[in-house]
Amino acid sequence: MRAKLILPALTEAKSPFFRPVKYSLFPPLGLATLAGYLDPEDAVTLTDEHVEQVELNDDPELVAIQVYITSARRAYELADHYRARGAHVCLGGPHVTSLPREAAQHADTVFLGPGEDTWPRFLADFRAGAPARTYRSRDRTLAGHPLPRRDLIKRHLYLTPNVLVASRGCPHSCDFCYKTPFFAGGKGFYTWAVEDVLTQVESLPGRHLYFLDDHFFGNARFAAEVCEGLVGMGRVWQAGGTVQAALDRPLMEVAAKAGLRSLFIGFETLSEANLRGCNKPQNLHRDYEAAIRQLRDLGIMVNASFVYGMDEDDASVFERTVEWAVRQGVETATFHILTPYPGTKLHWRLTAQGRILSQDWDLYDTRHAVFQPVHMSAQALEDGYWQSYRDFYRWSAIFQGAWAKTAWPGRLRHLALAGGWKKAEPIWDLIIRARRLPGVQPALEALLDRSGRRANGTGPVQRSVGGGLDLVEDRLRGGGQGDLAQPVLHR
Repeated sequence: MRAKLILPALTEAKSPFFRPVKYSLFPPLGLATLAGYLDPEDAVTLTDEHVEQVELNDDPELVAIQVYITSARRAYELADHYRARGAHVCLGGPHVTSLPREAAQHADTVFLGPGEDTWPRFLADFRAGAPARTYRSRDRTLAGHPLPRRDLIKRHLYLTPNVLVASRGCPHSCDFCYKTPFFAGGKGFYTWAVEDVLTQVESLPGRHLYFLDDHFFGNARFAAEVCEGLVGMGRVWQAGGTVQAALDRPLMEVAAKAGLRSLFIGFETLSEANLRGCNKPQNLHRDYEAAIRQLRDLGIMVNASFVYGMDEDDASVFERTVEWAVRQGVETATFHILTPYPGTKLHWRLTAQGRILSQDWDLYDTRHAVFQPVHMSAQALEDGYWQSYRDFYRWSAIFQGAWAKTAWPGRLRHLALAGGWKKAEPIWDLIIRARRLPGVQPALEALLDRSGRRANGTGPVQRSVGGGLDLVEDRLRGGGQGDLAQPVLHR
Protein backbone atom coordinates (compact mmCIF):
# COMPACT_ATOMS: atom_id res chain seq x y z
CA MET A 1 0.00 0.00 0.00
CA ARG A 2 1.11 3.52 -0.78
CA ALA A 3 0.41 5.77 2.22
CA LYS A 4 1.06 9.47 2.67
CA LEU A 5 0.97 11.29 6.02
CA ILE A 6 0.75 15.10 5.97
CA LEU A 7 1.06 17.84 8.57
CA PRO A 8 -0.43 20.91 6.80
CA ALA A 9 1.08 24.29 7.54
CA LEU A 10 -0.68 26.36 10.15
CA THR A 11 -2.07 29.62 8.81
CA GLU A 12 0.51 31.63 10.75
CA ALA A 13 3.33 29.63 9.17
CA LYS A 14 2.40 31.17 5.83
CA SER A 15 1.71 34.67 7.14
CA PRO A 16 3.88 37.80 7.51
CA PHE A 17 4.32 36.82 11.18
CA PHE A 18 6.01 33.55 10.24
CA ARG A 19 9.07 32.77 12.33
CA PRO A 20 10.99 29.95 10.63
CA VAL A 21 12.76 28.91 13.82
CA LYS A 22 9.46 28.42 15.65
CA TYR A 23 8.18 26.03 13.01
CA SER A 24 11.48 24.21 12.64
CA LEU A 25 11.63 23.12 16.26
CA PHE A 26 9.89 19.75 16.35
CA PRO A 27 9.12 17.04 13.79
CA PRO A 28 5.55 15.65 13.57
CA LEU A 29 5.82 12.83 16.09
CA GLY A 30 2.10 12.06 15.84
CA LEU A 31 2.37 11.19 12.16
CA ALA A 32 5.48 9.11 12.78
CA THR A 33 3.41 7.25 15.36
CA LEU A 34 0.68 6.61 12.78
CA ALA A 35 3.29 5.15 10.46
CA GLY A 36 4.31 2.66 13.14
CA TYR A 37 1.00 0.84 12.64
CA LEU A 38 1.56 0.29 8.92
CA ASP A 39 3.08 -2.92 7.56
CA PRO A 40 6.82 -3.05 6.80
CA GLU A 41 6.13 -3.60 3.10
CA ASP A 42 3.93 -0.48 2.84
CA ALA A 43 5.46 2.50 1.02
CA VAL A 44 5.12 5.42 3.44
CA THR A 45 5.99 9.09 3.11
CA LEU A 46 5.72 11.75 5.81
CA THR A 47 5.55 15.46 4.93
CA ASP A 48 5.67 18.43 7.28
CA GLU A 49 4.60 21.45 5.26
CA HIS A 50 6.23 23.83 7.74
CA VAL A 51 9.69 22.78 6.56
CA GLU A 52 9.13 21.32 3.08
CA GLN A 53 6.81 21.48 0.09
CA VAL A 54 4.03 18.93 -0.34
CA GLU A 55 4.46 16.87 -3.51
CA LEU A 56 1.02 17.06 -5.13
CA ASN A 57 1.64 15.00 -8.26
CA ASP A 58 2.05 11.66 -6.53
CA ASP A 59 -0.52 8.88 -6.39
CA PRO A 60 -0.99 7.50 -2.84
CA GLU A 61 -3.78 5.06 -2.06
CA LEU A 62 -4.19 6.33 1.52
CA VAL A 63 -3.68 9.87 2.82
CA ALA A 64 -3.87 10.79 6.52
CA ILE A 65 -3.89 14.47 7.49
CA GLN A 66 -3.85 15.83 11.02
CA VAL A 67 -5.86 19.00 11.53
CA TYR A 68 -5.48 21.92 13.91
CA ILE A 69 -7.96 24.76 13.88
CA THR A 70 -5.63 27.18 12.05
CA SER A 71 -4.52 24.51 9.59
CA ALA A 72 -8.09 23.43 8.81
CA ARG A 73 -8.39 25.48 5.62
CA ARG A 74 -5.14 24.09 4.22
CA ALA A 75 -5.94 20.57 5.43
CA TYR A 76 -9.25 20.63 3.57
CA GLU A 77 -7.55 21.88 0.40
CA LEU A 78 -5.12 18.98 0.52
CA ALA A 79 -7.87 16.51 1.36
CA ASP A 80 -10.00 17.65 -1.58
CA HIS A 81 -7.00 17.46 -3.90
CA TYR A 82 -6.16 13.87 -3.00
CA ARG A 83 -9.77 12.69 -3.01
CA ALA A 84 -10.04 14.02 -6.56
CA ARG A 85 -6.99 11.90 -7.42
CA GLY A 86 -8.69 8.78 -6.06
CA ALA A 87 -6.98 8.46 -2.67
CA HIS A 88 -8.86 7.47 0.47
CA VAL A 89 -8.43 10.51 2.74
CA CYS A 90 -8.48 10.36 6.55
CA LEU A 91 -8.73 13.44 8.76
CA GLY A 92 -8.15 13.51 12.50
CA GLY A 93 -6.98 15.72 15.34
CA PRO A 94 -8.51 18.20 17.79
CA HIS A 95 -10.37 20.26 15.19
CA VAL A 96 -11.90 17.20 13.56
CA THR A 97 -13.04 15.89 16.94
CA SER A 98 -14.69 19.22 17.77
CA LEU A 99 -16.33 19.71 14.36
CA PRO A 100 -16.69 16.29 12.74
CA ARG A 101 -19.49 17.33 10.36
CA GLU A 102 -17.36 20.10 8.93
CA ALA A 103 -14.38 17.78 8.47
CA ALA A 104 -16.50 14.96 7.01
CA GLN A 105 -17.28 17.12 3.98
CA HIS A 106 -13.62 16.79 2.97
CA ALA A 107 -12.80 13.24 4.06
CA ASP A 108 -13.64 9.63 3.40
CA THR A 109 -13.00 8.80 7.05
CA VAL A 110 -12.78 10.98 10.15
CA PHE A 111 -11.26 10.09 13.50
CA LEU A 112 -12.65 11.43 16.77
CA GLY A 113 -10.30 11.49 19.74
CA PRO A 114 -6.87 9.85 20.01
CA GLY A 115 -6.11 7.07 17.58
CA GLU A 116 -4.38 4.22 19.38
CA ASP A 117 -7.50 2.05 19.18
CA THR A 118 -9.16 3.49 16.06
CA TRP A 119 -6.26 3.75 13.59
CA PRO A 120 -5.31 0.05 13.64
CA ARG A 121 -9.01 -0.86 13.44
CA PHE A 122 -9.39 1.38 10.41
CA LEU A 123 -6.32 -0.11 8.72
CA ALA A 124 -7.78 -3.61 9.08
CA ASP A 125 -11.10 -2.41 7.64
CA PHE A 126 -9.37 -0.54 4.82
CA ARG A 127 -7.33 -3.55 3.77
CA ALA A 128 -10.54 -5.60 3.81
CA GLY A 129 -12.20 -3.04 1.54
CA ALA A 130 -14.77 -1.88 4.10
CA PRO A 131 -13.54 1.28 5.90
CA ALA A 132 -16.12 3.12 8.01
CA ARG A 133 -16.88 6.83 7.68
CA THR A 134 -16.25 7.57 11.37
CA TYR A 135 -14.08 6.03 14.07
CA ARG A 136 -14.53 7.19 17.66
CA SER A 137 -11.90 6.42 20.30
CA ARG A 138 -13.04 4.57 23.41
CA ASP A 139 -10.21 2.33 24.63
CA ARG A 140 -7.24 4.29 25.91
CA THR A 141 -3.97 2.44 26.39
CA LEU A 142 -0.46 2.47 24.97
CA ALA A 143 0.32 -1.08 26.04
CA GLY A 144 1.53 -3.19 23.14
CA HIS A 145 1.41 -0.40 20.60
CA PRO A 146 4.29 0.18 18.16
CA LEU A 147 6.87 2.88 18.59
CA PRO A 148 7.05 5.85 16.17
CA ARG A 149 8.72 5.38 12.78
CA ARG A 150 11.60 7.74 13.41
CA ASP A 151 13.27 6.69 10.17
CA LEU A 152 10.65 8.82 8.38
CA ILE A 153 11.64 11.99 10.27
CA LYS A 154 13.97 14.28 8.35
CA ARG A 155 16.17 15.15 11.31
CA HIS A 156 18.26 17.74 9.50
CA LEU A 157 15.24 20.02 9.14
CA TYR A 158 14.66 20.47 12.88
CA LEU A 159 16.45 22.14 15.75
CA THR A 160 15.07 19.59 18.22
CA PRO A 161 14.57 16.30 16.36
CA ASN A 162 14.68 14.13 19.50
CA VAL A 163 11.07 14.52 20.58
CA LEU A 164 9.09 11.92 22.47
CA VAL A 165 6.15 11.56 24.81
CA ALA A 166 5.81 9.59 28.01
CA SER A 167 2.08 10.03 28.57
CA ARG A 168 -1.13 11.19 26.93
CA GLY A 169 -3.98 13.31 28.17
CA CYS A 170 -4.24 15.64 31.14
CA PRO A 171 -5.56 15.30 34.70
CA HIS A 172 -6.93 18.85 34.52
CA SER A 173 -9.91 20.25 32.63
CA CYS A 174 -9.22 23.93 32.04
CA ASP A 175 -12.19 25.57 30.31
CA PHE A 176 -10.09 26.95 27.43
CA CYS A 177 -8.15 23.76 26.63
CA TYR A 178 -9.00 21.86 23.44
CA LYS A 179 -7.69 18.62 24.94
CA THR A 180 -10.70 18.22 27.21
CA PRO A 181 -13.16 17.62 24.34
CA PHE A 182 -10.49 15.69 22.42
CA PHE A 183 -10.22 13.07 25.18
CA ALA A 184 -13.92 13.05 26.09
CA GLY A 185 -15.60 9.65 26.11
CA GLY A 186 -12.70 7.67 27.52
CA LYS A 187 -9.70 7.73 29.80
CA GLY A 188 -8.18 11.20 29.92
CA PHE A 189 -4.69 10.20 30.99
CA TYR A 190 -2.50 7.20 30.30
CA THR A 191 1.21 6.51 29.93
CA TRP A 192 3.73 4.36 28.19
CA ALA A 193 5.41 1.80 30.40
CA VAL A 194 8.54 3.29 31.98
CA GLU A 195 10.75 0.78 30.18
CA ASP A 196 9.23 1.76 26.82
CA VAL A 197 10.04 5.41 27.44
CA LEU A 198 13.62 4.58 28.36
CA THR A 199 13.97 2.30 25.33
CA GLN A 200 12.98 5.20 23.09
CA VAL A 201 15.47 7.49 24.82
CA GLU A 202 18.27 4.98 24.35
CA SER A 203 17.53 4.77 20.63
CA LEU A 204 17.95 8.50 20.04
CA PRO A 205 21.31 10.00 18.98
CA GLY A 206 22.82 13.06 20.58
CA ARG A 207 22.10 14.27 24.10
CA HIS A 208 19.22 16.72 23.90
CA LEU A 209 15.60 15.54 24.30
CA TYR A 210 12.28 17.31 24.34
CA PHE A 211 9.29 15.66 26.01
CA LEU A 212 6.17 16.96 24.29
CA ASP A 213 3.90 15.90 27.16
CA ASP A 214 1.60 18.73 28.12
CA HIS A 215 2.31 17.91 31.75
CA PHE A 216 5.24 15.54 32.08
CA PHE A 217 4.77 15.42 35.87
CA GLY A 218 1.01 14.81 35.82
CA ASN A 219 1.57 11.42 37.44
CA ALA A 220 4.41 12.24 39.79
CA ARG A 221 5.25 8.64 40.65
CA PHE A 222 5.50 7.67 36.98
CA ALA A 223 7.55 10.78 36.16
CA ALA A 224 9.92 10.09 39.05
CA GLU A 225 10.48 6.54 37.81
CA VAL A 226 11.24 7.79 34.31
CA CYS A 227 13.67 10.32 35.75
CA GLU A 228 15.41 7.67 37.84
CA GLY A 229 15.87 5.66 34.66
CA LEU A 230 17.34 8.69 32.89
CA VAL A 231 19.97 9.26 35.59
CA GLY A 232 23.35 8.31 34.21
CA MET A 233 22.34 8.48 30.55
CA GLY A 234 24.00 11.87 30.12
CA ARG A 235 20.90 13.44 28.60
CA VAL A 236 19.73 17.04 28.87
CA TRP A 237 16.05 17.61 28.28
CA GLN A 238 13.13 19.98 28.37
CA ALA A 239 9.50 19.38 29.26
CA GLY A 240 6.24 21.01 30.32
CA GLY A 241 4.72 21.02 33.79
CA THR A 242 2.63 22.98 36.26
CA VAL A 243 3.33 25.38 39.11
CA GLN A 244 2.17 22.65 41.44
CA ALA A 245 4.82 20.25 40.11
CA ALA A 246 7.52 22.93 40.19
CA LEU A 247 6.88 23.44 43.91
CA ASP A 248 7.43 19.75 44.64
CA ARG A 249 11.06 19.88 45.74
CA PRO A 250 11.81 16.12 45.83
CA LEU A 251 10.28 15.61 42.39
CA MET A 252 12.18 18.52 40.86
CA GLU A 253 15.43 17.28 42.42
CA VAL A 254 14.97 13.90 40.77
CA ALA A 255 14.23 15.59 37.45
CA ALA A 256 17.23 17.90 37.71
CA LYS A 257 19.54 15.00 38.43
CA ALA A 258 18.11 13.22 35.39
CA GLY A 259 18.95 16.18 33.14
CA LEU A 260 15.88 18.46 33.17
CA ARG A 261 17.19 21.90 32.20
CA SER A 262 14.12 23.86 31.06
CA LEU A 263 10.46 23.68 32.07
CA PHE A 264 7.50 25.20 30.22
CA ILE A 265 4.92 26.35 32.79
CA GLY A 266 1.43 27.66 32.15
CA PHE A 267 1.18 30.42 34.74
CA GLU A 268 -1.65 31.80 32.55
CA THR A 269 -2.62 34.71 34.82
CA LEU A 270 -1.59 36.48 38.03
CA SER A 271 -5.26 36.79 39.05
CA GLU A 272 -6.80 34.13 41.29
CA ALA A 273 -10.25 35.26 40.19
CA ASN A 274 -9.24 34.49 36.60
CA LEU A 275 -7.92 31.08 37.63
CA ARG A 276 -11.23 30.23 39.24
CA GLY A 277 -13.12 31.58 36.23
CA CYS A 278 -11.26 29.34 33.78
CA ASN A 279 -11.36 26.27 36.03
CA LYS A 280 -7.63 26.09 36.69
CA PRO A 281 -7.53 25.15 40.39
CA GLN A 282 -4.09 23.55 40.09
CA ASN A 283 -2.62 27.07 40.02
CA LEU A 284 -4.76 28.49 42.83
CA HIS A 285 -2.99 29.49 46.03
CA ARG A 286 0.37 28.51 44.55
CA ASP A 287 3.40 30.68 45.13
CA TYR A 288 4.57 31.44 41.60
CA GLU A 289 7.69 33.21 42.78
CA ALA A 290 8.71 30.32 45.05
CA ALA A 291 8.30 27.92 42.11
CA ILE A 292 10.62 30.00 39.94
CA ARG A 293 13.20 30.34 42.74
CA GLN A 294 13.22 26.60 43.32
CA LEU A 295 13.71 25.80 39.67
CA ARG A 296 16.49 28.34 39.43
CA ASP A 297 18.21 26.82 42.47
CA LEU A 298 18.17 23.46 40.70
CA GLY A 299 19.51 24.86 37.43
CA ILE A 300 16.18 24.54 35.60
CA MET A 301 15.24 27.43 33.33
CA VAL A 302 11.65 28.68 33.02
CA ASN A 303 9.62 29.26 29.88
CA ALA A 304 6.55 31.04 31.22
CA SER A 305 3.21 31.08 29.40
CA PHE A 306 0.52 33.73 29.95
CA VAL A 307 -3.01 34.15 28.61
CA TYR A 308 -4.70 37.54 28.16
CA GLY A 309 -8.38 38.34 27.87
CA MET A 310 -9.88 36.54 30.84
CA ASP A 311 -12.89 38.18 32.41
CA GLU A 312 -10.98 39.99 35.17
CA ASP A 313 -8.37 41.43 32.80
CA ASP A 314 -8.36 45.12 31.99
CA ALA A 315 -5.93 47.23 29.98
CA SER A 316 -3.38 47.21 32.82
CA VAL A 317 -2.86 43.43 32.66
CA PHE A 318 -0.19 43.59 29.95
CA GLU A 319 2.24 45.87 31.72
CA ARG A 320 1.69 44.17 35.09
CA THR A 321 2.33 40.71 33.65
CA VAL A 322 5.47 41.66 31.74
CA GLU A 323 6.93 43.59 34.68
CA TRP A 324 6.35 40.61 36.96
CA ALA A 325 7.95 38.14 34.53
CA VAL A 326 10.99 40.36 33.98
CA ARG A 327 11.38 40.93 37.71
CA GLN A 328 11.38 37.18 38.33
CA GLY A 329 14.15 36.64 35.81
CA VAL A 330 12.08 34.35 33.59
CA GLU A 331 14.34 33.37 30.70
CA THR A 332 11.69 33.19 27.98
CA ALA A 333 7.96 33.94 27.90
CA THR A 334 5.11 33.26 25.52
CA PHE A 335 1.92 35.31 25.51
CA HIS A 336 -1.45 34.28 24.14
CA ILE A 337 -4.86 35.81 23.59
CA LEU A 338 -7.58 33.69 25.14
CA THR A 339 -9.12 31.69 22.28
CA PRO A 340 -12.48 29.87 22.50
CA TYR A 341 -11.75 26.70 20.55
CA PRO A 342 -14.90 24.90 19.38
CA GLY A 343 -15.95 22.14 21.75
CA THR A 344 -14.46 23.75 24.85
CA LYS A 345 -16.41 24.99 27.83
CA LEU A 346 -15.09 28.46 27.09
CA HIS A 347 -16.60 28.38 23.60
CA TRP A 348 -19.97 27.26 24.90
CA ARG A 349 -19.97 29.99 27.55
CA LEU A 350 -18.97 32.84 25.23
CA THR A 351 -21.43 31.66 22.59
CA ALA A 352 -24.25 31.66 25.13
CA GLN A 353 -23.25 35.19 26.17
CA GLY A 354 -23.21 36.40 22.56
CA ARG A 355 -19.53 37.39 22.79
CA ILE A 356 -18.05 35.46 19.85
CA LEU A 357 -16.98 37.96 17.18
CA SER A 358 -15.68 35.64 14.47
CA GLN A 359 -15.81 32.03 13.37
CA ASP A 360 -13.02 32.40 10.85
CA TRP A 361 -10.79 29.56 12.04
CA ASP A 362 -7.72 31.22 10.51
CA LEU A 363 -7.99 33.83 13.27
CA TYR A 364 -8.07 31.28 16.11
CA ASP A 365 -4.30 31.44 16.47
CA THR A 366 -4.08 33.04 19.97
CA ARG A 367 -2.92 36.25 18.26
CA HIS A 368 -6.35 37.58 17.34
CA ALA A 369 -9.23 38.54 19.63
CA VAL A 370 -12.16 36.54 18.26
CA PHE A 371 -14.45 37.38 21.20
CA GLN A 372 -15.50 40.49 23.10
CA PRO A 373 -13.54 40.91 26.36
CA VAL A 374 -15.29 42.28 29.45
CA HIS A 375 -13.07 45.22 30.41
CA MET A 376 -11.47 46.32 27.12
CA SER A 377 -12.07 46.29 23.41
CA ALA A 378 -10.97 43.44 21.19
CA GLN A 379 -8.50 45.78 19.51
CA ALA A 380 -7.02 46.79 22.86
CA LEU A 381 -6.54 43.11 23.66
CA GLU A 382 -4.65 42.53 20.44
CA ASP A 383 -2.57 45.68 20.87
CA GLY A 384 -1.64 44.72 24.42
CA TYR A 385 -0.64 41.24 23.32
CA TRP A 386 1.84 42.57 20.76
CA GLN A 387 3.12 45.20 23.19
CA SER A 388 3.89 42.47 25.72
CA TYR A 389 6.26 40.76 23.32
CA ARG A 390 7.97 44.02 22.49
CA ASP A 391 8.33 44.93 26.16
CA PHE A 392 9.50 41.55 27.44
CA TYR A 393 12.12 41.14 24.71
CA ARG A 394 13.51 44.68 24.79
CA TRP A 395 17.22 44.62 25.49
CA SER A 396 16.65 46.65 28.65
CA ALA A 397 14.17 44.05 29.92
CA ILE A 398 16.46 41.18 28.93
CA PHE A 399 19.31 42.72 30.92
CA GLN A 400 16.99 43.42 33.86
CA GLY A 401 15.84 39.79 33.84
CA ALA A 402 19.43 38.58 33.61
CA TRP A 403 20.40 40.65 36.64
CA ALA A 404 17.65 38.97 38.66
CA LYS A 405 20.17 36.14 38.88
CA THR A 406 22.82 36.39 41.54
CA ALA A 407 25.87 35.26 39.57
CA TRP A 408 27.38 35.67 36.14
CA PRO A 409 26.82 32.18 34.70
CA GLY A 410 23.06 32.56 35.26
CA ARG A 411 23.11 36.05 33.79
CA LEU A 412 25.00 34.97 30.69
CA ARG A 413 22.68 32.01 30.20
CA HIS A 414 19.69 34.36 30.39
CA LEU A 415 21.20 36.72 27.83
CA ALA A 416 21.97 33.81 25.50
CA LEU A 417 18.47 32.31 25.73
CA ALA A 418 16.34 35.45 25.68
CA GLY A 419 18.52 37.35 23.26
CA GLY A 420 19.25 34.41 20.99
CA TRP A 421 15.61 33.41 20.72
CA LYS A 422 14.12 36.75 19.73
CA LYS A 423 16.96 39.03 18.73
CA ALA A 424 18.78 36.72 16.34
CA GLU A 425 15.94 36.04 13.91
CA PRO A 426 17.95 36.91 10.75
CA ILE A 427 20.70 34.51 11.83
CA TRP A 428 18.19 31.73 12.50
CA ASP A 429 16.65 32.31 9.09
CA LEU A 430 20.03 31.92 7.39
CA ILE A 431 20.81 28.74 9.34
CA ILE A 432 17.44 27.22 8.42
CA ARG A 433 17.69 28.11 4.74
CA ALA A 434 21.19 26.63 4.64
CA ARG A 435 19.90 23.42 6.28
CA ARG A 436 22.45 23.87 9.08
CA LEU A 437 20.26 23.33 12.13
CA PRO A 438 22.10 20.14 13.17
CA GLY A 439 25.22 22.25 13.58
CA VAL A 440 23.51 24.34 16.24
CA GLN A 441 22.43 21.39 18.36
CA PRO A 442 25.76 20.86 20.18
CA ALA A 443 25.75 24.50 21.29
CA LEU A 444 22.20 24.14 22.60
CA GLU A 445 23.16 20.99 24.48
CA ALA A 446 26.19 22.67 26.00
CA LEU A 447 24.17 25.70 27.10
CA LEU A 448 21.50 23.55 28.74
CA ASP A 449 24.00 21.20 30.36
CA ARG A 450 26.11 23.99 31.81
CA SER A 451 23.03 25.65 33.29
CA GLY A 452 22.25 22.55 35.31
CA ARG A 453 25.74 21.65 36.46
CA ARG A 454 26.38 25.07 37.92
CA ALA A 455 23.05 26.58 38.86
CA ASN A 456 23.52 30.33 38.73
CA GLY A 457 27.25 29.86 38.99
CA THR A 458 27.09 29.00 42.68
CA GLY A 459 28.77 25.63 42.29
CA PRO A 460 27.45 22.13 41.83
CA VAL A 461 23.76 21.82 42.55
CA GLN A 462 23.13 20.07 45.85
CA ARG A 463 20.39 17.50 45.40
CA SER A 464 19.34 14.94 48.01
CA VAL A 465 17.94 12.79 45.23
CA GLY A 466 18.26 9.42 46.94
CA GLY A 467 15.82 10.39 49.65
CA GLY A 468 13.86 12.61 47.30
CA LEU A 469 12.40 9.71 45.35
CA ASP A 470 11.40 7.99 48.58
CA LEU A 471 9.52 11.10 49.65
CA VAL A 472 7.74 11.25 46.30
CA GLU A 473 6.76 7.58 46.61
CA ASP A 474 5.47 8.01 50.15
CA ARG A 475 3.49 11.11 49.30
CA LEU A 476 1.89 9.58 46.21
CA ARG A 477 1.26 6.04 47.40
CA GLY A 478 -2.00 5.02 45.84
CA GLY A 479 -1.11 6.68 42.56
CA GLY A 480 -1.72 10.08 41.09
CA GLN A 481 -3.19 10.56 37.67
CA GLY A 482 -1.12 12.65 35.33
CA ASP A 483 -1.13 13.93 31.84
CA LEU A 484 -0.03 14.29 28.25
CA ALA A 485 -1.43 14.96 24.89
CA GLN A 486 0.36 13.89 21.77
CA PRO A 487 -2.63 12.38 20.01
CA VAL A 488 -1.80 10.05 17.16
CA LEU A 489 -3.38 12.48 14.71
CA HIS A 490 -2.08 15.49 16.56
CA ARG A 491 1.28 17.12 16.81
